[in-house]
Order: sequence, then C-alpha cells, then structure tokens
Amino acid sequence: MKKFIALLTALVLCFALAACGSTPAPAPAEPAGPTDQELADACAELIDKIYVQEWTDTTIEDCAAAKAAWDALTDEQKEMVEGEEADPDYFGRDTGDASKDDPRNQDNIGENEILVVSFGTSFNDSRVNDIKAVEDAIQAANPDWSVRRAFTAQIIINHVLAREGYLIDNMEQAMERAVANGVKNLVVQPTHLMHGAEYDEMCEVLDAYADKIESIKIAEPMLGEVGSDATVINADKATVAKAVAEAACKDAGAASLDAAAADGTAFVFMGHGTAHVAKVTYSQMQTQMNKLGYKNVFIGTVEGEPEETECEAVIEAVKEAGFTKVVLRPLMVVAGDHANNDMAGEDDDSWKSMFEAAGLEVEAQIAGLGSLAEVQNIYIEHTAAAK
Repeated sequence: MKKFIALLTALVLCFALAACGSTPAPAPAEPAGPTDQELADACAELIDKIYVQEWTDTTIEDCAAAKAAWDALTDEQKEMVEGEEADPDYFGRDTGDASKDDPRNQDNIGENEILVVSFGTSFNDSRVNDIKAVEDAIQAANPDWSVRRAFTAQIIINHVLAREGYLIDNMEQAMERAVANGVKNLVVQPTHLMHGAEYDEMCEVLDAYADKIESIKIAEPMLGEVGSDATVINADKATVAKAVAEAACKDAGAASLDAAAADGTAFVFMGHGTAHVAKVTYSQMQTQMNKLGYKNVFIGTVEGEPEETECEAVIEAVKEAGFTKVVLRPLMVVAGDHANNDMAGEDDDSWKSMFEAAGLEVEAQIAGLGSLAEVQNIYIEHTAAAK
C-alpha cells in the first residue's frame, strides 16, 4: 500500500509540473574533450622532449610515446603540430625507405671491429646512399673484421628511433657494446670531413675506454690533416675536389667544367662551416679547386665560417666573375637536413632562394660525398693505414 501511495504521489507531481509548464532540469553536460589544437600541442611537447642531445633512461619510452601521439592525430591535427623544435615534418616528411638501412648494432662481433662514426642523418635515403654506402665499402674491403656504426648526434638517433622504430648506437653505447663483446682490436673510422669539433668530441669518448680495449686506433677523417694555412693541400683534398666537381658536372649535363663556364655556369659546393680552427680546411679546398684550374668553382658554408664562405660573399664572388647560372651541391658526407633545407629549401633564407633573389638561375643537386666511389676509397685507405 505504501508503494502505491508513493507512486501515485509521483504521478500527481509530474502532472502538476506539466500543467504549470515546468520540466525536470536537464542532466549535466558531459565535459568537452581536448580540442584539435590541444592534441597537436601535446604531440609537439612530446617531440620537443626527445629533440635533445642526451640519452636518458626513458628515451625509448619517450620516443614511442611521441610516435603514438602523432599516429593518433588526424591529418588536419598533424598540420597544427608546432613546438620549439617540433613541426609536421618531424614524422610526416617522406625521406625514403628506412628498410634499406642497417643500424649495424649487432653483437657477436668478434675480436676485430671497425667502428664507423658519423654525425648521422634522419633522411632515410641519404643515410643509405651516403653513410651505409661507406660502411658497406669498408666491410667489403675488410671481410675478416666486423663493421659497426655509431652516430654522434643523439637528436638524430632519437628521430630515427621514434619514426622508424630501430635504434642506432651513440658513441658510448657502441663502445660499451665493443667491451661487452670482447673486442680486442678496434679501429675507429670517422666519416667527418676534418679534424673539427665533432672529431675532438669523438676522441674524448674513446679516451675513456683506453684501458678497456687492448688496441684502439683512430683513422684519418676524409680530408686528412688540417694543415697550418689556406695554401696547405694534400692528395685527399685533390681526390675529393676532382670527384665532386666531376659528379656535379655529370649530373648537370655538362661535358666539362670549362664547357659549363662557357655557358655561364658556376658550381657552388656548400659545406657546414665551423668556428673550430679546422675551418681553414674550407679555404684549403678553395685553394685546391683553384690549383686544379676550376675557375667556376666556389666553396661556401652554412655557418659562414671562414667569412669568405658565407652565402652573401659567395654570391658576390660568383656575380663578379660574370656567371649567371649556379649549380648548388653539398660539400658534406651526407645530403641531409642542411642540403635539403639550408641549401635547396624554399624558404627565403635558403641558399637557393638567396641566389635566385640575386638574379641567378639555380639548380640544386642533393647528393652527399659519401655516395662517391672515390670518397669511399679514401675511407678504405685510411682504415687500412690505421690497422
């Protein structure tokens, strides 16, 4: 009876509310989810977290988290990713087929190892064509040795790990692997252009392992000893100068440098540049080009060090010499970010844009020195000399 009275009372109340135009209060609204921009910003924050030159205990997990956040975004949200270093190109840019690469971080190395040390690149095709090509050539020339890889740029290692899902050893990891595998004879072949800052940092790491491996020998970088001034050149510099000039001519469809010059074409080879004392190497390469009679070849650098290699100075030199066309090509082991963006990019501050703004017709060639057989042979010879 009590239940019936309660039900009747409720019905009466409902009819009364309806009669006076009242309705029950609506249920509270569900809280709104994150906006598109908030999701893009969260992904950017995760990318910025791994855009660092330091390995940590959480690097592997952090790289996986950044990729998972990116994969969860819609195409529209991906275009909104923008951070201190993050942008849509971090994961979204197509740089080639990573499956063709080999991180060369195997164990069971044996007692004899050649460790090829590179700065590195996140551009897959360039990593295969320029770095792996050098490693493969050294391995073919040294079948009884294990050839392995180390990158010195943790930022790049993290990028490759996050995007491609495989890990390339940094210097410390590569050395720890050598110790753990019982390596007795270690030859370190840097792919660096010169005895610069990267080379010095590599040597510091090697010094820390001097008492853990019986023999550690360091081979010369590509261009050999630096020398005291701009007039000092050597056989390595001559070989590289000839190789890159001939390759650039061929790719430009020119019969020779002289034929290109007659057509008003200059070749500008863009290096990285450095504040290190080894920057004289770039001046020496210009001396080498001049000595070879390459009057339409100019050496420049991204960093503008030495001063005569800065972009504006090179543009002025090209124009003063009467050339109206320019072929840009990197003077770097790897045609990576600097080649694709600083040299050949579409932004106003790229070399291509600046040369065009100066009224010059520009062609950009994306090819690293490591892809040239002559350069690979230099590394083979330097490795052999160090063994």
